[in-house]
Amino acid sequence: QVQLVESGGGLVQAGASLRLSCAASGRTNTIYTMAWFRQPPGKAREIAAAISWSGDTTYYTDSVKGRFTISRDNAKSTVYLQMNSLKPEDTAVYYCAAGPPLRSIVVHTTASYRYWGQGTQVTVSS
Repeated sequence: QVQLVESGGGLVQAGASLRLSCAASGRTNTIYTMAWFRQPPGKAREIAAAISWSGDTTYYTDSVKGRFTISRDNAKSTVYLQMNSLKPEDTAVYYCAAGPPLRSIVVHTTASYRYWGQGTQVTVSS
């Protein structure tokens, strides 16, 4: 199986930046699309960003577009989420996820991804 471990979360002020990392281990050959989901307090887990295996194709939810950048380093089996200009509404538990090839994902729901990390807390104060 695949194990995903997130790191890099923390408490920052609005306008600050954070970079999240997600290291994959196990059967990494089965990892294609990788994504970051986030779950604000009291809300459902929703997609933030996704990236194809090659890194050539990315997806961002509208609320993070232009502020967040997803990238990956397959040699290190690691995906990153660079978060700039953070806002209080970005406060959430951020989860790393891995799933099938991006071409097979019609909608980025939690059901579309098989493997999940434990989550890392990001808190943005105003």
